[in-house]
Amino acid sequence: MHPIRALIAGLATLLTLCTPVGAQDFGLRSLQTGDDSRGWEAVGRINLGDRGFCTGALIAEDLVLTAAHCLFDKESGASIDARDMQFLAGWRNGRATAYRGVRKALAHPEYVYGGRESAERAPFDLALLQLDQPIRLPSVQPYATDARPQTGDEVGVVSYAQDRAEAPSLQQVCHVLGRQSLQRAGVMVQRSDTFDTLVLSCDVDFGSSGAPVFSLRDGTLRIVSVISAKAEVDGQKVSLGTPLADHVAFLRAKLAEGGSRLRPANVRVLSGGSGGKFVQP
Repeated sequence: MHPIRALIAGLATLLTLCTPVGAQDFGLRSLQTGDDSRGWEAVGRINLGDRGFCTGALIAEDLVLTAAHCLFDKESGASIDARDMQFLAGWRNGRATAYRGVRKALAHPEYVYGGRESAERAPFDLALLQLDQPIRLPSVQPYATDARPQTGDEVGVVSYAQDRAEAPSLQQVCHVLGRQSLQRAGVMVQRSDTFDTLVLSCDVDFGSSGAPVFSLRDGTLRIVSVISAKAEVDGQKVSLGTPLADHVAFLRAKLAEGGSRLRPANVRVLSGGSGGKFVQP
């Protein structure tokens, strides 16, 4: 089996993994100081009670975008009570720019925690957190979102992780290596923005779940994906990203309607890690 097809058992018609000619990824840079962190204050750590943490980003004064699997306890598969969650905007070296509780948490209705393969979940691994109070600070500006990037595009990611939980790290340049389509019940769903998963060269680890993937277009940072999982292809570390497509607008509408989180089904823990939450293929 070709190594990229071995990325996730049971899926077929995957991409050919290749970095564009001349492309070069940048390494991680810790955002330790106020100057380093300027412009990234709307990225924060999401504390999940005593169950670890994820990464999230503000997309409105009271809305945080993250990964859906962060809303579930990795041991039991049960939904984590929103009241146990806290968003720490710009968390760095023991202090945050803003501290907020979470009033409501909503996973994408198509997301099922504990599906047989994590790749099946990745296309819908998105969630919104509604904060108990909006964040209205000049230094914390919500990010706009944008459509799915193309193969070969340069993107960047800001994330927390198990060995860098006290300050975010920036990978200014990584790349979209390709895309893979969702397969359910042995049937390949027609390739589309809605059902694709992005394969990225971005460097992530436990705790990076929900981290925003940015593009820079017309001088404006926009979130184009959310980190869902990490994987390895033929010895090369890659990450899986959930494309936003029209999911964000859909989730915002569901949240406004008072929608609730999805209940887990057929829970099987695939992986875990101290200090953070992350699903691995």
